[in-house]
Amino acid sequence: MASVSVKNVSVQIPIYGVGSASIRTALLGRAVGGGLGKAGSHVVVTALKDVSFEARDGDRIGLVGSNGSGKSTLLRVLSDVYPPTSGTVSVTGSVSPMFDAMLGMNLDASGMDNIRLCGRMWGLSPEQIQQNTQDVVDFTELGDFLNVPVRTYSTGMRMRLAFAIATVRQPDIFLIDEIIGAGDPAFFNKAFERIKGVISRSRILFVASHSDIILKQLCNKIFWLDRGTLVQQGDIDTVLAAYQGKDAQTGPTDIHSQLVTALPTG
Repeated sequence: MASVSVKNVSVQIPIYGVGSASIRTALLGRAVGGGLGKAGSHVVVTALKDVSFEARDGDRIGLVGSNGSGKSTLLRVLSDVYPPTSGTVSVTGSVSPMFDAMLGMNLDASGMDNIRLCGRMWGLSPEQIQQNTQDVVDFTELGDFLNVPVRTYSTGMRMRLAFAIATVRQPDIFLIDEIIGAGDPAFFNKAFERIKGVISRSRILFVASHSDIILKQLCNKIFWLDRGTLVQQGDIDTVLAAYQGKDAQTGPTDIHSQLVTALPTG
């Protein structure tokens, strides 16, 4: 059984070195990363404010909100990257974040060497890497390029390799932060099907996205965050309707078009 319990969690991030009064004034006048305030000589960003929820086996939770609403911060709290300033986070099960698929890639090593290196970084055993190497090779369609240094690859080729390695996992709790954001439509469709396979093997999913179409395909619940506060949680249609507004524009209907034109999450 996997579970996540978040109780009254707040995250405040101090920003030092804001020496100019004009810069400080500009920062304090903007709603970035939740909210901004002063604490002595530095600025404090309240990225999350008193957030509480429970997640259990079978929950597929989408995170919506404008840039700076706290979606990425919440994912990083769940992955133990950001410690809460106050409140508690209780997690049962292994947490597997997918924030940057190319993290840890060695550009001087070959594609095959990176399968082993990155596989270990993602927590795979040598046996799991060996069992899944052919699957990664087949997905990338890179052929002989897998035997040459990754620095010779195009950005798209690197992404194919990194994504293939990162999606071998079998996580209990899977965290995604708008990870499929580049590539041609054919690759996107192939990658989207692959990531759905990882999700099906997980017990709990959290995914931050600006695409309501993707959220409706992957999720059974939605959390709406605004300036670090969990405004509403519930079924997909109800929360999305409240977030978008009755007369909001729905945007592109094609999954690839909607995702690649979305702004980065906040």
